[in-house]
Amino acid sequence: MRNRGSIDAWLRTSVSRRTFLGGLALGSVAPTRLSGALASARDLRFQTSPFTLGVASGDPTSEGVVLWTRLAPDPLHGGGMPPVDVEVTWLMATDERMAKVARRGRTVARAEWAHSVHVDADGLEPARWYWYQFRVGNELSPVGRTRTLPRDGAEIDRLRFAFASCQNYEMGYFTAYQHAAAEDLDVMFHLGDYIYESAGMPGRVRSHGGPELTTLADYRSRYAAYKTDPDLQAAHAAFPWIVVSDDHEVDNNYAAERSERNDPVDAFLARRAAAYQAYYEHMPLGRSSRPKGPSLRLYRRFSFGSLASFFVLDTRQFRTDQPCGDGARAPCPAVFDPHATLLGQRQERWLIDGLARSRAGWNVLPQQVMMAPVDGGPGSETRYAMDQWAGYAAARRRLLEFIGTRRPSNSVVLTGDSHSNWVNDLKVEAADETSPVVATELVGTSISSGGDGFDGRDVFSSVAAKNPFVKFYNAQRGYVSCEITPKEMRAHYRVLDYVTDRGAPRTTRAVFVVEDGRPGAQQVEGT
Repeated sequence: MRNRGSIDAWLRTSVSRRTFLGGLALGSVAPTRLSGALASARDLRFQTSPFTLGVASGDPTSEGVVLWTRLAPDPLHGGGMPPVDVEVTWLMATDERMAKVARRGRTVARAEWAHSVHVDADGLEPARWYWYQFRVGNELSPVGRTRTLPRDGAEIDRLRFAFASCQNYEMGYFTAYQHAAAEDLDVMFHLGDYIYESAGMPGRVRSHGGPELTTLADYRSRYAAYKTDPDLQAAHAAFPWIVVSDDHEVDNNYAAERSERNDPVDAFLARRAAAYQAYYEHMPLGRSSRPKGPSLRLYRRFSFGSLASFFVLDTRQFRTDQPCGDGARAPCPAVFDPHATLLGQRQERWLIDGLARSRAGWNVLPQQVMMAPVDGGPGSETRYAMDQWAGYAAARRRLLEFIGTRRPSNSVVLTGDSHSNWVNDLKVEAADETSPVVATELVGTSISSGGDGFDGRDVFSSVAAKNPFVKFYNAQRGYVSCEITPKEMRAHYRVLDYVTDRGAPRTTRAVFVVEDGRPGAQQVEGT
């Protein structure tokens, strides 16, 4: 924490005395009275809103939810805040006009955490919508809407959610979020690649700028660029989000302590620590998820009454290195190594124990990479994506054998990463058409990564011929909107024809249903 002398030094080097006394230039903030190193709400005057990155909520429980914002009046130039901790007030109400106050409080936006705000709001009623807002100085944030979970074991008859992933700012607009925000959803799951760490490329739809990310300042600037998107802000403000990262929040295809280019471990762990801190600073994650150096707890469970339990998995931080080299390869002996893992021993045991004890009607696993071992080799040649579960055959078998033997009720896997839509039957012996289906995998396409995409009808027949467990394939952009009842889970594959221009309409490419007690999805008519 800085003392008063360092604050005065910052003022001398950052603004002239005349500017300070008269009010700062556009996009800056003036501390008019300081008490130690903490600025209260009365201490600050803003020339522009500090809430340029919007508001968000996440990680709901039956009694609370995390509320998030970040103070950044000049978001693309370091944030524009003085190097002091700032007092922020927050308010929750049961109406969108913020008249019926339910909870209120004060918190501190700390300079060392980029003036991000994470409020663990508690004392709330279960299964209820709330509205929330922040205030600092003379500025009010936009109003966000959030929802608590039902009580543990409560009987509920419906849950509506969506899942999304892979939003490359340079490759297209986030129009899909505009459509998702208009849906009647209880929660959004984001399965990774919230940002892309690569250097900015000229000639693309829009620029996220800068070199490949390596430092905390780099990652912070990239998140700020992405979070200025109005459609992304609208979706965050519409309902709570449950988030987990994949690789591009740090480095493409990294595996635990190994970077894509096999950088020295100490150097890469320093980069990972910077990336995890920036991720936490920009996500609606609570105190229990605050990173400690290069460690960030992201696997966690959410229970929606007796209807559904969600086991959010982290397939990146604890995995062993990809076997056989990166990319799509013929399987080598390392693919079948019983010690190879995507989850790590502790997380795998947590998942197995949780599924064994679950009494929920539906057990859903939101995670990052495809679980079905899709053979993408030409002709009779066999090739698997080594970054996916196919590269970790023993770990995949352990999980699916457990599901097939212990039969936790209605196991469904939600997957991101692949920039395409899939529906897969999950089997212990994927190549054996007589092997029973033990679970269902729903794979969602990207929000914008890969550009406009294509329909994929001509590709599906060849993919399914070699992989008969594949029930659907599509490579347009969009998200998946789902509804769970005690009798079924229904997945609507929402797609857009283009993302390289604004305003694309949304259509429903396909609807699949998983029936209670019947693993595997069936395509049905519907919207």
